[in-house]
Amino acid sequence: MNLVQLLNANGKRQVAARVDDAFRHVKRTRSVLELAHAAIEAKTSLSRIVEERGLGKVLDIEAAYAEGRLLSPIDTHDPAHIHLTGTGLTHLGSAATRDAMHRKIDDAKEETLTDSMKMFRMGLEGGKPRKGQTGVQPEWFYKGNGTMLTGPGQPLLSPAFAEDAGEEPEIAGIYVIGSDGTPFRIGFALANEFSDHVTERVNYLFLAHSKLRPCSLGPELIVGDLPADIRGSSRILRKGKTIWEKPFLSGEDNMSHTIANLEHHHFKYPVFRQPGDVHVHMFGTATLSFADGIKTENGDVFEIEAPAFGLPLRNPLKIQKPVKVKVATL
Repeated sequence: MNLVQLLNANGKRQVAARVDDAFRHVKRTRSVLELAHAAIEAKTSLSRIVEERGLGKVLDIEAAYAEGRLLSPIDTHDPAHIHLTGTGLTHLGSAATRDAMHRKIDDAKEETLTDSMKMFRMGLEGGKPRKGQTGVQPEWFYKGNGTMLTGPGQPLLSPAFAEDAGEEPEIAGIYVIGSDGTPFRIGFALANEFSDHVTERVNYLFLAHSKLRPCSLGPELIVGDLPADIRGSSRILRKGKTIWEKPFLSGEDNMSHTIANLEHHHFKYPVFRQPGDVHVHMFGTATLSFADGIKTENGDVFEIEAPAFGLPLRNPLKIQKPVKVKVATL
């Protein structure tokens, strides 16, 4: 089952469930988070809660998308309680791109591995532990709170000081923390883990700065297990024409870590197990337009799609103006 959140023509919130090729209104429901809490309290699945509430009329989700009425597949009334985080160097093939970004010109003759390659090798050797064992921890980063979560179709805002505004097509796990501090995974969604790769390339220690950017999510939330082999496409459109396009792979068949191992190393910290909090945790990528020399411009549109996730995730790029401090006059 896939779920979407939207506003109807009158501005009221709705949730719709994909049934075959159509979306039907989930009755008596205003948010996916509401469904999640109901499922946790009843110790059952989101699908069962949706079935119990019942499905209503068919909704035109593509029209809602075109009209800017789709919302992120998870949100809350208090965005400070949404954590946006992620992992890197988790996908087979991802190390080559990252290593090229971090390698200095005078490193060409060095025989030692870069830190990126060392981290990637650790994942290859210990990212998929045997049952009952704990695997190696991955690279981890923080992106911000829910104020930086961008819905499908909405602009991705790049600050004026940014050196780059680049996409990262990823899969994100969506989690809700129960009243006893237990993390509950409610599903998966497409994500654009928008980053500043030029800043990151200056020095790997600038990774934190490069990640403090908005990200986008959706449109559809997959309720249930993540397919082991995900094949999708990432593209950039400029004035309606595709200027770059490349396939991307995800799912555990194409990763050096298991989803369970990535989840363990995120939620092992008590600060990420606070009752009522929501987590959007992105699992990494191996495909970047930046690695192919693409320089994005204001107005470019990022488009990420994969058949399992239904509708594509589209977001235009908007570069913000510099912040100016004004003097208050009495």
